[in-house]
Amino acid sequence: MTEEEIIKVILDEAFHIHKSIGPGMLESVYKTCLAYRLRQRGLFVETEKAVAVIFEEIRMECGYRADIVVEKRVVVDTKNIEAIGPLQVAQILTYLRFLNLRFGLILNFNSVLLKDGIKRVINGFEKL
Repeated sequence: MTEEEIIKVILDEAFHIHKSIGPGMLESVYKTCLAYRLRQRGLFVETEKAVAVIFEEIRMECGYRADIVVEKRVVVDTKNIEAIGPLQVAQILTYLRFLNLRFGLILNFNSVLLKDGIKRVINGFEKL
């Protein structure tokens, strides 16, 4: 399965969840439901994945936690915020760089139409 195919499944399930329960829930509700639905589709899903941070000679095994990592290839950050801004994009780019992954999705379930709360992020593999 390619990253594009994985992303399509993630988005299909996110739309299903948003249509079923709507906006206004806690981020953890959306994260749990999405992880469940993706596993039901047969995908390998890690939640609250520890992201090691390396700075000079220091390695922090759990500097961050990524909400969801699907098939060890796509990071999904679930949000329930007013709007996706530069800070959220920078955060997911950091996850992608430290996990050495290319594709990420920010899913903001706090929108009337979920399509307005989706931000696709691509890591260009710049050196840290």
